[in-house]
Amino acid sequence: MRLVVKVGTSLIAPGGRIDTALMRGLVDQLDLPRHEYLIVTSGAIASGMSNLGLSEKPSNVPRMQACAAVGQSLLMHTYEQLFFGKKVVAQLLLANDDFTSTVRYTNLQNALHELLKLGVVPVVNENDSVSVRELEGAFGDNDELSALLATAVQADWLILLTDVDGFYVPNGKRPRLLRIVRKLTPKMEAVCNGQSKLGTGGMRSKLRAAKLASEAGAHVAIVNGHHPHALDWAVARKIGTYFPPLRRTT
Repeated sequence: MRLVVKVGTSLIAPGGRIDTALMRGLVDQLDLPRHEYLIVTSGAIASGMSNLGLSEKPSNVPRMQACAAVGQSLLMHTYEQLFFGKKVVAQLLLANDDFTSTVRYTNLQNALHELLKLGVVPVVNENDSVSVRELEGAFGDNDELSALLATAVQADWLILLTDVDGFYVPNGKRPRLLRIVRKLTPKMEAVCNGQSKLGTGGMRSKLRAAKLASEAGAHVAIVNGHHPHALDWAVARKIGTYFPPLRRTT
């Protein structure tokens, strides 16, 4: 089985500092002998902020680019340490053009296919240090990027890890967790307002990513990444919000 696992900023770098313990817990959940994994990771800007001694996310693009350039190397080094002795990891920094240009998209698919064939775990992030469009939230804290990646590799699952239990809808005094969403509606999107302080996403971008990936034939789940069995239980549909595939990939 092929799974794309997206880890958001709110999980990977809460408060602007990489949470190595949480990352280790997630890596330990991966059934590496049985399945193929691609990890879409946020956290470069937040990590760079920490290294540069910045307490608040920069408001201008050049400073965010600088934070991303500093933080990306530390982020990748952390993944290399966590996978040491288990799997070889590869870094891919992608931009919107990698999905809109036919030639670049084909080259990306070929590279990913070869990496998976070699047993490598691709670790993917936005190319924040040079791509202004991504810094301005085009990929929604990597949510859309993860859906595009899942489509490119014809993944069986896209698992969007966040810091809440799934998609909640108003229900009187107590919001109700939707366990399954068969069709995303404008009304559902309208209840999503917030985004994390350090990230650029939010529940709306996750819903749109889920719609994109499920329409391409992937199973999708939005689950709480703090759960000790987040990945297995998401696939088993024991936790989170599940989006069934709307068509099968060939």
